[in-house]
Amino acid sequence: MTERRIVRAAAVQIAPDLEQPERTLERVLNAIAEAAAKGARFMVFPETFVPYYPYFSFIAAPALQGPEHLRLYEHAVVVPGPVTDAVASAARRCGVVIVLGVNERDHGSLYNTQLIFDADGSLRLKRRKITPTYHERMIWGQGDGAGLSVVETAVGRVGALACWEHYNPLARYALMAQHEEIHAAQFPGSLVGQVFADQMEVTIRHHALEAACFVVNATGWLTEEQIAKACPDERLRVAMRGGNCTAIVSPEGRHLADPLTAGEGILVADMDMALVTKRKRMMDSVGHYARPELLSLNHDRRPAATVHALTAALKAPTTSDSRDLTDERLSASAQPVLADPERPLAGDGGSGHADRMADQRLAVLRS
Repeated sequence: MTERRIVRAAAVQIAPDLEQPERTLERVLNAIAEAAAKGARFMVFPETFVPYYPYFSFIAAPALQGPEHLRLYEHAVVVPGPVTDAVASAARRCGVVIVLGVNERDHGSLYNTQLIFDADGSLRLKRRKITPTYHERMIWGQGDGAGLSVVETAVGRVGALACWEHYNPLARYALMAQHEEIHAAQFPGSLVGQVFADQMEVTIRHHALEAACFVVNATGWLTEEQIAKACPDERLRVAMRGGNCTAIVSPEGRHLADPLTAGEGILVADMDMALVTKRKRMMDSVGHYARPELLSLNHDRRPAATVHALTAALKAPTTSDSRDLTDERLSASAQPVLADPERPLAGDGGSGHADRMADQRLAVLRS
Protein backbone atom coordinates (compact mmCIF):
# COMPACT_ATOMS: atom_id res chain seq x y z
CA MET A 1 0.00 0.00 0.00
CA THR A 2 1.25 3.47 -0.85
CA GLU A 3 2.35 5.44 2.19
CA ARG A 4 -0.03 8.24 3.06
CA ARG A 5 1.47 11.63 2.19
CA ILE A 6 0.27 14.66 4.13
CA VAL A 7 1.44 18.17 3.31
CA ARG A 8 0.63 20.95 5.76
CA ALA A 9 -0.16 24.17 3.89
CA ALA A 10 -0.31 27.78 5.05
CA ALA A 11 -2.12 30.65 3.33
CA VAL A 12 -0.91 34.01 4.60
CA GLN A 13 -3.21 37.04 4.91
CA ILE A 14 -1.25 39.99 6.28
CA ALA A 15 -0.79 43.68 5.48
CA PRO A 16 2.18 45.14 3.61
CA ASP A 17 4.06 48.13 4.98
CA LEU A 18 2.83 51.00 2.80
CA GLU A 19 4.79 53.65 4.70
CA GLN A 20 8.15 51.86 4.63
CA PRO A 21 7.84 49.37 1.75
CA GLU A 22 11.29 47.92 2.34
CA ARG A 23 9.94 46.51 5.62
CA THR A 24 7.30 44.37 3.90
CA LEU A 25 10.01 41.75 3.39
CA GLU A 26 10.48 41.62 7.16
CA ARG A 27 6.80 40.77 7.53
CA VAL A 28 7.19 37.99 4.95
CA LEU A 29 10.16 36.48 6.78
CA ASN A 30 8.35 36.64 10.13
CA ALA A 31 5.31 34.92 8.62
CA ILE A 32 7.51 32.19 7.12
CA ALA A 33 9.00 31.47 10.53
CA GLU A 34 5.58 31.50 12.21
CA ALA A 35 3.98 29.16 9.66
CA ALA A 36 6.97 26.83 9.73
CA ALA A 37 6.70 26.65 13.52
CA LYS A 38 3.16 25.39 13.01
CA GLY A 39 4.47 22.61 10.80
CA ALA A 40 3.71 24.14 7.39
CA ARG A 41 5.77 22.81 4.48
CA PHE A 42 4.04 24.84 1.77
CA MET A 43 2.97 28.47 2.02
CA VAL A 44 1.46 31.11 -0.24
CA PHE A 45 1.57 34.91 0.08
CA PRO A 46 -0.77 37.42 -1.64
CA GLU A 47 -0.46 38.88 -5.13
CA THR A 48 2.49 41.29 -5.59
CA PHE A 49 2.80 41.47 -1.82
CA VAL A 50 6.38 42.76 -1.95
CA PRO A 51 6.60 45.67 -1.67
CA TYR A 52 2.78 46.10 -1.99
CA TYR A 53 -0.05 45.78 -4.47
CA PRO A 54 -0.53 49.05 -6.44
CA TYR A 55 -3.88 49.96 -4.89
CA PHE A 56 -3.37 53.55 -6.08
CA SER A 57 -3.96 52.45 -9.68
CA PHE A 58 -7.56 51.47 -8.86
CA ILE A 59 -8.58 54.75 -7.24
CA ALA A 60 -6.43 57.44 -8.92
CA ALA A 61 -6.86 58.91 -12.39
CA PRO A 62 -4.01 58.05 -14.81
CA ALA A 63 -2.81 61.68 -14.86
CA LEU A 64 -2.27 61.52 -11.09
CA GLN A 65 -0.50 58.15 -10.89
CA GLY A 66 2.99 59.25 -11.90
CA PRO A 67 4.53 59.85 -8.45
CA GLU A 68 3.11 56.65 -6.96
CA HIS A 69 4.08 54.62 -10.00
CA LEU A 70 7.66 55.89 -9.76
CA ARG A 71 7.69 55.12 -6.04
CA LEU A 72 6.72 51.54 -6.87
CA TYR A 73 9.67 51.39 -9.30
CA GLU A 74 11.99 52.46 -6.48
CA HIS A 75 10.89 49.63 -4.21
CA ALA A 76 10.25 46.91 -6.81
CA VAL A 77 12.10 43.60 -6.68
CA VAL A 78 14.97 42.66 -8.98
CA VAL A 79 15.14 38.91 -9.63
CA PRO A 80 17.57 37.60 -8.54
CA GLY A 81 18.55 40.09 -5.87
CA PRO A 82 18.56 40.78 -2.13
CA VAL A 83 14.85 40.03 -1.68
CA THR A 84 15.01 36.66 -3.42
CA ASP A 85 18.21 35.82 -1.54
CA ALA A 86 16.49 36.50 1.79
CA VAL A 87 13.40 34.44 0.94
CA ALA A 88 15.54 31.60 -0.46
CA SER A 89 17.50 31.51 2.79
CA ALA A 90 14.28 31.35 4.82
CA ALA A 91 12.92 28.54 2.63
CA ARG A 92 16.12 26.55 3.05
CA ARG A 93 16.37 27.22 6.79
CA CYS A 94 12.74 26.22 7.45
CA GLY A 95 12.54 23.49 4.81
CA VAL A 96 9.41 24.96 3.18
CA VAL A 97 8.18 25.60 -0.34
CA ILE A 98 7.16 29.26 -0.75
CA VAL A 99 5.07 31.04 -3.37
CA LEU A 100 5.61 34.79 -3.17
CA GLY A 101 4.05 37.55 -5.26
CA VAL A 102 6.27 40.52 -6.10
CA ASN A 103 6.37 43.64 -8.23
CA GLU A 104 9.34 42.71 -10.39
CA ARG A 105 11.48 45.40 -11.99
CA ASP A 106 13.24 44.46 -15.19
CA HIS A 107 15.12 47.62 -16.19
CA GLY A 108 12.39 50.04 -17.38
CA SER A 109 9.37 47.79 -16.87
CA LEU A 110 7.42 46.37 -13.95
CA TYR A 111 5.72 42.97 -13.91
CA ASN A 112 3.26 41.12 -11.69
CA THR A 113 5.50 38.17 -10.87
CA GLN A 114 5.04 34.93 -8.96
CA LEU A 115 8.10 33.23 -7.50
CA ILE A 116 8.22 29.60 -6.38
CA PHE A 117 11.06 28.68 -4.01
CA ASP A 118 11.74 25.03 -3.26
CA ALA A 119 12.53 23.76 0.22
CA ASP A 120 16.24 23.78 -0.58
CA GLY A 121 16.08 27.51 -1.33
CA SER A 122 16.32 27.18 -5.11
CA LEU A 123 14.11 29.44 -7.24
CA ARG A 124 12.13 26.90 -9.26
CA LEU A 125 9.93 29.31 -11.20
CA LYS A 126 9.62 32.96 -12.04
CA ARG A 127 6.45 33.69 -13.97
CA ARG A 128 4.72 36.91 -14.98
CA LYS A 129 0.99 37.51 -15.10
CA ILE A 130 0.10 37.06 -18.76
CA THR A 131 -2.47 39.86 -18.92
CA PRO A 132 -2.72 42.55 -16.22
CA THR A 133 -6.34 43.32 -15.41
CA TYR A 134 -8.14 46.60 -16.14
CA HIS A 135 -6.36 49.33 -14.10
CA GLU A 136 -3.25 47.14 -13.76
CA ARG A 137 -2.39 47.61 -17.43
CA MET A 138 -1.14 51.09 -16.60
CA ILE A 139 1.34 49.54 -14.16
CA TRP A 140 2.68 46.22 -15.44
CA GLY A 141 3.87 44.66 -18.65
CA GLN A 142 2.62 41.31 -19.96
CA GLY A 143 4.04 37.87 -19.28
CA ASP A 144 4.34 35.00 -21.74
CA GLY A 145 3.50 31.32 -22.12
CA ALA A 146 6.85 30.17 -20.75
CA GLY A 147 5.66 31.01 -17.25
CA LEU A 148 2.63 28.74 -17.52
CA SER A 149 4.67 25.90 -16.07
CA VAL A 150 4.22 23.38 -13.30
CA VAL A 151 7.38 22.57 -11.33
CA GLU A 152 8.45 19.64 -9.18
CA THR A 153 9.06 20.64 -5.58
CA ALA A 154 9.62 18.95 -2.25
CA VAL A 155 5.84 18.85 -1.68
CA GLY A 156 4.73 17.85 -5.17
CA ARG A 157 3.93 19.40 -8.54
CA VAL A 158 3.11 23.07 -8.04
CA GLY A 159 1.56 25.60 -10.43
CA ALA A 160 0.47 29.20 -9.89
CA LEU A 161 -1.80 31.89 -11.33
CA ALA A 162 -2.55 35.41 -10.21
CA CYS A 163 -6.00 36.87 -9.70
CA TRP A 164 -8.11 37.05 -12.86
CA GLU A 165 -5.82 34.69 -14.73
CA HIS A 166 -8.13 32.15 -13.10
CA TYR A 167 -10.89 33.44 -15.38
CA ASN A 168 -8.86 32.34 -18.40
CA PRO A 169 -9.80 28.66 -18.81
CA LEU A 170 -6.99 27.97 -21.27
CA ALA A 171 -4.37 29.31 -18.85
CA ARG A 172 -5.75 27.02 -16.16
CA TYR A 173 -5.86 24.09 -18.58
CA ALA A 174 -2.20 24.65 -19.47
CA LEU A 175 -1.33 23.94 -15.82
CA MET A 176 -3.83 21.11 -15.53
CA ALA A 177 -2.27 19.41 -18.55
CA GLN A 178 1.05 19.39 -16.66
CA HIS A 179 -0.64 17.48 -13.82
CA GLU A 180 -0.38 20.05 -11.05
CA GLU A 181 -1.11 18.64 -7.62
CA ILE A 182 -1.02 21.90 -5.66
CA HIS A 183 -2.16 25.18 -7.14
CA ALA A 184 -1.10 28.51 -5.64
CA ALA A 185 -3.64 31.29 -6.19
CA GLN A 186 -2.95 34.92 -5.30
CA PHE A 187 -5.31 37.91 -5.16
CA PRO A 188 -4.68 41.46 -3.86
CA GLY A 189 -7.39 41.54 -1.19
CA SER A 190 -8.88 44.75 0.27
CA LEU A 191 -10.33 45.62 -3.10
CA VAL A 192 -13.72 45.94 -4.83
CA GLY A 193 -15.87 44.60 -1.98
CA GLN A 194 -17.68 41.44 -0.95
CA VAL A 195 -18.61 40.55 -4.52
CA PHE A 196 -14.90 40.08 -5.25
CA ALA A 197 -14.55 37.62 -2.37
CA ASP A 198 -17.67 35.72 -3.48
CA GLN A 199 -16.38 35.41 -7.05
CA MET A 200 -12.96 34.38 -5.79
CA GLU A 201 -14.36 31.53 -3.73
CA VAL A 202 -16.31 30.17 -6.70
CA THR A 203 -13.20 30.41 -8.87
CA ILE A 204 -10.77 28.59 -6.60
CA ARG A 205 -13.22 25.85 -5.67
CA HIS A 206 -14.04 25.27 -9.32
CA HIS A 207 -10.36 24.98 -10.25
CA ALA A 208 -9.78 22.51 -7.43
CA LEU A 209 -12.61 20.34 -8.76
CA GLU A 210 -11.72 20.65 -12.43
CA ALA A 211 -7.96 20.18 -11.99
CA ALA A 212 -8.32 17.61 -9.20
CA CYS A 213 -5.71 19.47 -7.19
CA PHE A 214 -5.42 21.36 -3.93
CA VAL A 215 -5.75 25.14 -4.14
CA VAL A 216 -4.03 27.38 -1.60
CA ASN A 217 -5.23 30.96 -2.02
CA ALA A 218 -3.83 34.05 -0.30
CA THR A 219 -5.23 37.58 -0.28
CA GLY A 220 -3.72 40.73 1.21
CA TRP A 221 -5.20 42.92 3.92
CA LEU A 222 -5.26 46.66 4.58
CA THR A 223 -6.12 48.21 7.92
CA GLU A 224 -8.56 51.13 8.15
CA GLU A 225 -5.63 53.40 8.91
CA GLN A 226 -3.82 52.25 5.78
CA ILE A 227 -6.94 52.75 3.68
CA ALA A 228 -7.41 56.28 4.99
CA LYS A 229 -3.81 57.23 4.20
CA ALA A 230 -3.83 55.63 0.77
CA CYS A 231 -7.19 57.12 -0.18
CA PRO A 232 -7.79 60.69 1.05
CA ASP A 233 -11.17 60.80 -0.71
CA GLU A 234 -13.50 59.14 1.77
CA ARG A 235 -16.04 58.41 -0.97
CA LEU A 236 -13.59 56.04 -2.68
CA ARG A 237 -12.54 54.09 0.38
CA VAL A 238 -15.30 51.58 -0.12
CA ALA A 239 -13.31 50.37 -3.16
CA MET A 240 -10.46 49.35 -0.84
CA ARG A 241 -12.46 47.14 1.50
CA GLY A 242 -13.55 43.53 1.23
CA GLY A 243 -12.35 41.14 -1.44
CA ASN A 244 -10.75 38.74 1.04
CA CYS A 245 -11.02 34.97 0.86
CA THR A 246 -7.78 33.36 2.00
CA ALA A 247 -8.54 29.66 1.75
CA ILE A 248 -7.28 26.10 1.32
CA VAL A 249 -9.47 23.87 -0.85
CA SER A 250 -9.29 20.11 -1.50
CA PRO A 251 -9.61 18.38 -4.91
CA GLU A 252 -13.19 17.62 -3.89
CA GLY A 253 -13.94 21.34 -3.74
CA ARG A 254 -14.17 21.47 0.05
CA HIS A 255 -12.65 24.07 2.35
CA LEU A 256 -10.13 22.41 4.64
CA ALA A 257 -10.49 25.28 7.12
CA ASP A 258 -12.82 28.25 7.48
CA PRO A 259 -11.65 30.95 5.03
CA LEU A 260 -10.14 34.18 6.35
CA THR A 261 -12.37 37.01 5.16
CA ALA A 262 -11.12 39.81 7.41
CA GLY A 263 -8.09 40.71 9.48
CA GLU A 264 -4.60 39.33 9.51
CA GLY A 265 -3.81 35.68 10.06
CA ILE A 266 -2.23 32.50 8.75
CA LEU A 267 -4.61 29.75 7.66
CA VAL A 268 -3.17 26.26 8.16
CA ALA A 269 -4.55 22.92 6.97
CA ASP A 270 -3.32 19.43 6.14
CA MET A 271 -3.55 18.26 2.54
CA ASP A 272 -3.93 14.50 2.04
CA MET A 273 -2.31 14.04 -1.37
CA ALA A 274 -4.18 10.76 -1.90
CA LEU A 275 -7.27 12.89 -2.66
CA VAL A 276 -5.69 13.92 -5.97
CA THR A 277 -5.87 10.35 -7.29
CA LYS A 278 -9.24 9.75 -5.65
CA ARG A 279 -10.71 12.68 -7.57
CA LYS A 280 -8.96 11.88 -10.85
CA ARG A 281 -10.23 8.31 -10.74
CA MET A 282 -13.67 9.79 -11.26
CA MET A 283 -12.78 12.66 -13.59
CA ASP A 284 -9.33 13.33 -15.05
CA SER A 285 -9.97 16.29 -17.34
CA VAL A 286 -6.58 15.97 -19.02
CA GLY A 287 -6.60 12.17 -19.14
CA HIS A 288 -9.40 9.63 -19.46
CA TYR A 289 -12.08 12.36 -19.44
CA ALA A 290 -10.41 14.40 -22.19
CA ARG A 291 -11.24 14.25 -25.90
CA PRO A 292 -8.04 15.51 -27.55
CA GLU A 293 -9.19 14.52 -31.04
CA LEU A 294 -12.02 17.06 -30.58
CA LEU A 295 -10.59 19.67 -28.22
CA SER A 296 -6.95 20.51 -27.53
CA LEU A 297 -4.79 23.39 -26.34
CA ASN A 298 -2.06 25.11 -28.36
CA HIS A 299 0.41 26.34 -25.74
CA ASP A 300 3.36 28.40 -26.98
CA ARG A 301 5.92 27.98 -24.19
CA ARG A 302 8.67 30.01 -25.82
CA PRO A 303 9.83 33.02 -23.80
CA ALA A 304 9.04 36.30 -25.53
CA ALA A 305 12.06 38.40 -26.49
CA THR A 306 12.40 41.79 -28.12
CA VAL A 307 15.63 40.82 -29.91
CA HIS A 308 16.41 37.64 -31.83
CA ALA A 309 20.09 37.56 -32.75
CA LEU A 310 21.15 35.20 -35.54
CA THR A 311 24.51 33.84 -34.41
CA ALA A 312 25.58 32.60 -37.85
CA ALA A 313 25.03 34.31 -41.21
CA LEU A 314 23.31 32.27 -43.91
CA LYS A 315 25.65 31.73 -46.87
CA ALA A 316 24.04 32.07 -50.26
CA PRO A 317 24.21 28.69 -52.08
CA THR A 318 25.75 28.29 -55.54
CA THR A 319 23.63 27.20 -58.48
CA SER A 320 24.97 23.65 -58.40
CA ASP A 321 24.24 22.93 -54.77
CA SER A 322 21.36 25.31 -54.07
CA ARG A 323 18.66 22.66 -54.09
CA ASP A 324 20.46 20.20 -51.78
CA LEU A 325 21.71 22.93 -49.43
CA THR A 326 18.33 24.62 -49.20
CA ASP A 327 16.57 21.32 -48.53
CA GLU A 328 19.14 20.53 -45.82
CA ARG A 329 18.73 23.92 -44.13
CA LEU A 330 14.96 23.76 -44.34
CA SER A 331 15.01 20.32 -42.77
CA ALA A 332 17.25 21.46 -39.92
CA SER A 333 15.32 24.65 -39.34
CA ALA A 334 12.01 22.83 -39.33
CA GLN A 335 13.02 20.68 -36.35
CA PRO A 336 11.30 22.25 -33.35
CA VAL A 337 13.44 23.08 -30.34
CA LEU A 338 10.82 22.73 -27.65
CA ALA A 339 11.13 23.85 -24.04
CA ASP A 340 11.56 20.97 -21.63
CA PRO A 341 8.20 20.74 -19.78
CA GLU A 342 9.99 19.45 -16.68
CA ARG A 343 12.35 22.43 -16.49
CA PRO A 344 11.27 25.67 -14.79
CA LEU A 345 10.95 28.49 -17.25
CA ALA A 346 11.56 32.09 -16.29
CA GLY A 347 9.55 33.76 -19.02
CA ASP A 348 11.92 36.72 -19.07
CA GLY A 349 13.30 36.29 -22.58
CA GLY A 350 16.68 35.18 -21.26
CA SER A 351 16.77 31.91 -23.22
CA GLY A 352 14.72 29.47 -25.21
CA HIS A 353 13.60 31.44 -28.27
CA ALA A 354 15.06 28.93 -30.73
CA ASP A 355 11.65 28.24 -32.28
CA ARG A 356 11.10 31.87 -33.17
CA MET A 357 14.59 32.03 -34.70
CA ALA A 358 13.80 28.91 -36.74
CA ASP A 359 10.72 30.65 -38.10
CA GLN A 360 12.90 33.58 -39.13
CA ARG A 361 15.43 31.29 -40.85
CA LEU A 362 12.66 29.66 -42.86
CA ALA A 363 11.43 33.04 -44.00
CA VAL A 364 14.95 34.04 -45.10
CA LEU A 365 15.53 30.83 -47.04
CA ARG A 366 12.19 30.96 -48.80
CA SER A 367 12.87 34.51 -49.93
